Amino acid sequence: MNIKVLDTTLRDGEQTPGVSLTPLEKLRIATKLDEIGIDFIEAGSAITSEGERESIKQITKQNFNAEILSFSRPLTVDIDYCIECDVDAVNLVVPTSDLHISDKLNITKDELMDLSVSAIDYCKDHGLIVELSAEDASRSDFNFLKTVFLNAIDHDVDRICVCDTVGILTPDSSFELFSKLNDLPCLIACHCHNDFGLAVANTLSAIKGGASEIHTTINGIGERAGNTSFEECVVSIDRLFPDFSTNVKINEIYDISKLVARSTGVYIQPNKAIVGENAFAHESGIHSDGIIKNSATYEAITPELVGRKRKFIIGKHMGTHGLDSRLKEIGLNVNESQLKQICDDIKELADKGKTVTDVDLQVIADNVLEINQEDRIKLNELTIVSGNKVMPTASVKISIDGEEILNAGVGLGPVDAAINAVKSLDIFKDVDLIEYHVDSITGGTDAFIDVIIKLQKEDKVVSARGTEADIINASVKAYIAGVNRLLSD
Repeated sequence: MNIKVLDTTLRDGEQTPGVSLTPLEKLRIATKLDEIGIDFIEAGSAITSEGERESIKQITKQNFNAEILSFSRPLTVDIDYCIECDVDAVNLVVPTSDLHISDKLNITKDELMDLSVSAIDYCKDHGLIVELSAEDASRSDFNFLKTVFLNAIDHDVDRICVCDTVGILTPDSSFELFSKLNDLPCLIACHCHNDFGLAVANTLSAIKGGASEIHTTINGIGERAGNTSFEECVVSIDRLFPDFSTNVKINEIYDISKLVARSTGVYIQPNKAIVGENAFAHESGIHSDGIIKNSATYEAITPELVGRKRKFIIGKHMGTHGLDSRLKEIGLNVNESQLKQICDDIKELADKGKTVTDVDLQVIADNVLEINQEDRIKLNELTIVSGNKVMPTASVKISIDGEEILNAGVGLGPVDAAINAVKSLDIFKDVDLIEYHVDSITGGTDAFIDVIIKLQKEDKVVSARGTEADIINASVKAYIAGVNRLLSD
């Protein structure tokens, strides 16, 4: 059975505290949603503002394959704005719980029923597809809820949706509720919130109970604890529910997850299923060994299935198999004794409570392999004088082809002074520094700093790096390493 997916990232997801998307950001997300096979895109709420309507109009102009909806209350003013935005459909939201009808709307159930069918008729008269969403359905009297749906069906509603507005369903109660509604002659959707961390489980149970459409947001963003996580739900259907499928291209899930995270600024926790940075990361030596032999030993799905790559994490729990694989990824081939020494050095560093990063690994491996032992130029000593009223001054002691040379230089800052002290020597003549940046910094006040530079001499360009706890040392070492590379070829 094919399960339809309605994505509400641009409406319910944007209601995440602190999130406000620009029209361009909304269009980019909608474009990607359409590309990956989302069936229905809720582009926003047309009643909200003029800017929101302009965003929706930009999306409806694209002629996407996906059906484009706007949120709407059962009010003519809301529906007219939806019509103005040229959407295909409306997500017509009507409260059905006693709490919402009496305390929020201050009307009777009969008035609510009349409001609902009048809005459906108005939408249909204007050529709109209508999905009627029962707000707070999970806390509604079941007989009244079903009556609302039956009346909507009598007025030619296209789809109905059960909303667990405050996330109080459980997998068992979700299955039971949808099982009692699956005799309705209409496509039934499920819209869950994650207040108790059960949104995905409740949505999957709803499918088992008879739901044939699900509402999701990318990365599970939304008000309070968020909505049903799109990526977790869709991949679960694909891998765990053999009798069900979606139209989603799941190999592009990670791309849209990153797009939404960047656009909204909402951080994805590292241990989040499917898209978290640790979802396919392995540190344990036992796990890494098993993964290398057969990935199925410790992965239920391959990372490539969802557009990811596997990572072997550097740390005290890692074994030599995972370490060797990681070293090969950064272009280093080591023998057995070198591998053991690198592994021991990593464990020693990790035992001190330090997080071991790729920068640390490069430093440790370089030291064990003594990669730079044949360099013509070596830095022996560097001294910096700098202060609030002192021009930054550097003195360096350098060995060039075994001959020790002392030199000094000044600059706008200590790094500039140190580089000037080095490059004024004859051997550095005609070498231009064309790029300089700090690539990564590990945590803590004793952090390793990774400086990457690009040097040019005539028509030859090389990159080099220096890694130290001191940015000045790292910069000078990177510069010297680059010149050594220029001289070696």
